[in-house]
Amino acid sequence: ENLTACKTAFLAPRRAAAANVLSAGSFHTVALKSGGAIVTTGSNNDGQCNVDRWTDIVAVSAGGFHTVGLKVDGTVVATGRNDDGQCSVGNWTDIVAVSAGGLHTIGLKANGTVVAAGSNEYGQCNVDSWTDIVAVSAGYQHTVGLKADGTVVAVGFNDDGQCNVSDWTDIVSISAGDWHTIGLKADGTVVAVGYNSDDGQ
Repeated sequence: ENLTACKTAFLAPRRAAAANVLSAGSFHTVALKSGGAIVTTGSNNDGQCNVDRWTDIVAVSAGGFHTVGLKVDGTVVATGRNDDGQCSVGNWTDIVAVSAGGLHTIGLKANGTVVAAGSNEYGQCNVDSWTDIVAVSAGYQHTVGLKADGTVVAVGFNDDGQCNVSDWTDIVSISAGDWHTIGLKADGTVVAVGYNSDDGQ
């Protein structure tokens, strides 16, 4: 019952779950104001803060050197470094959530499938087969997806074990860092995998 209640609060409706209003990238920060305006601060060396002309935005995500915005109509805009195609999201439709990684971008569609653009050097964009996904999070070189049943899937760079999430259950929220992954369980506890230096992340 707890898991069902948490899923209702966190995951439904899917479109409402997209509301990322504040996001920190590697060197910049993006915020969505209540009136729909966007403010940014930090490095703009790659144009990642050039969001002045964006309108009808309902969610934002800051990546390594780029920024992604989800529009109310389910389309996506992006600005910043595009060497690997991470800003090539102009043809995306029916998107309900976005997440900007180091050099890639992830979009969650209303039907629970996932699309990706950008660097796939470590397989971080290999999400074509994912289904029944209710939340996504892009790390620096890996991607994590939360399924409706509370389990988690992950692809990409895994040298530090940041994709070792196949045994996670009862998860209601996820977040991918550069080299680690965090999951919030329905009982309020947290699980983590990946790089864990003396900083204890």
